[in-house]
This record gives sequence, C-alpha cells and structure tokens, in this order.
Amino acid sequence: MTGNSPYSVPKEPGSIRAIILAAAVHAALFAFLWFGIHWQSQQPIAVEAEVWSPDIKEAAPPAPEPTPLPQPTPEPKPEPVVQETAPPKVVTPPQPDPEIALEREKKRKEQERKDQQRQEELEKQRQLQKEQAEEERKDKLKAEAEQKAAKDKAAAQEKQKQEAARKLEADAAKKKQAADAAAETKRRSDEMKRMLGQAVGNGAANSSGTAAQSQGPRGDPGYGQKVGAKIKSNIIFNVPESLAGNPDVQFDVQLLPDGSVASIRLKKSSGVSGFDEAVKRAIEKSAPYPKDKTGTVPSSFIGTHRPKDQ
Repeated sequence: MTGNSPYSVPKEPGSIRAIILAAAVHAALFAFLWFGIHWQSQQPIAVEAEVWSPDIKEAAPPAPEPTPLPQPTPEPKPEPVVQETAPPKVVTPPQPDPEIALEREKKRKEQERKDQQRQEELEKQRQLQKEQAEEERKDKLKAEAEQKAAKDKAAAQEKQKQEAARKLEADAAKKKQAADAAAETKRRSDEMKRMLGQAVGNGAANSSGTAAQSQGPRGDPGYGQKVGAKIKSNIIFNVPESLAGNPDVQFDVQLLPDGSVASIRLKKSSGVSGFDEAVKRAIEKSAPYPKDKTGTVPSSFIGTHRPKDQ
C-alpha cells in the first residue's frame, strides 16, 4: 500500500475452500433427509411360497368356496411430507481490522528490512575478514622476503669481512715473511762478516759424533763433543746384523741465533736410508742447541755419525 492508493483489505486465505465445504455439507444433509422420508413411505413387499411334501398322499378334498367378505374401504395414503431444505448459509469470513493489518504489514516489512540489514552486515564482516587475512598474508610474505634479504646481506657482508680478514692475514704473513727473510739475510750477512773477521773458521772432529767447534781466541774445543753427544742420545736405530762395515753419514746443519734449526742438508749418505733418517730426526729433536763459551750459537756445524758407534 502506498500513500496515494486507497486502503484495500487483503483477502482472507482459504475462503473459496470454506464455501465449497459448506455447500458439500448442506448437500449431504439434504440427501440424507430425502432418502429417509422416501424409505418410510414404501409399501411392504408380500412374499408367497409353496410347500411340497415328498410323500405321495391322497389329494385332500377341495375346500369349499369361501364366503366373500366385504372389502374394506382403503384408506387414502398420506402424502409424504417434504421438508423444505434451508438454503446453505453463506458464512462470511470476519473482516480483519485495517489497523491490525496495517500494523502487521509494517512489522513484516520492518523485519524484512532488519533481516536484509543483518545479512549485509554479515557479508561485509566476511569480506573484511577476507581482506584482513589477505593483508596479513601479504605482510607475512613481505616480512619473510625482507628477513631473507637482510640475512643475505648480512651473509654477504660477513663474507666480505672474512675475505678482507684473510687478505689482511695474507698481507701480514707476506710482510712477516719478507721481514723474516730480510732479518735472516741481515743475520747471515752479519755472521759472514763476523766469520771473515775471525782468524780461523769452524771445523769438524771425532769419529763417534762430530759437531762444529770454534778454534782460535774464541774457540771451544768441548762444544763439538757436547752437541754430538746430545744428538747421539736422540738417535733411535736398530743396527742390522747383516750391515757390513761402519759407514758414516754427514749432515750440514744451519742454526738460528736462538739455537733452532734453520735447515738440514744431507752432505754424505751412509748407504743405510733408515740410519740417515734416524740421524736427521735426532738433529731436529735435539734443537734448540746450546751456546758456546762465547755466549753465542754457532751459525752451522757438520755432524758425522756411524751406526755401530751408537
């Protein structure tokens, strides 16, 4: 109903079915009354029957003619009373109150509007939750990408630092080697000058184990025996019984100022590789070598050893 159209009462549902049902009930009542009256006005039906006996008997004498009796005057039959059937009463359905119908229609529309609004709100909420979930997923992916990029950057920086540290270490090692080489060269040069300034050089002695010994004003005759005895104590070698003779091995040993071994060079082999190796290990093991009576370590000596003298 709009504001411009007049109010119209809505039809009550089921009015046609009510009218048809009322007409059917009246028709059934009329048929029941008509059949009841018609059944009561019918004459009774006479029934005749003959009785026969199976035994043969003589026929009975005929009965005398009956005296005719006076016939009674038949009474007139009463006319059937036809009851008048009242026409079916049309039940008019109660007309609804327009105000009540208007209020119901208003409430129905208001409920429909609320239901529609609730449905829209639920749909908006679902859409909002979906958008929030999508945003969270994007933020998570972005955070993971940023974290991975940060890790990669940190790993690259750490790698650069390690490479720079290795480069610095390599440069430092090279500088140290160069400095050590320069110091060694200077030390050798100084030692050479010192040796050239001496009246006599270094020599070798004795047969059991010979070490360099200084002679002249700065000589130390007992130094060679002391060094040879130290090396001999560190030689570990089992002399084979089949060894013929007593061949000697000679090593040219270069020393550093602190008594450590700078280099070992095989000058003469004994022909027994195992003994040569044992002597070389003993020379390395005997370091650092002691100073002589002048307070310095000789720059070199030649060690001679024989297997059967051990």
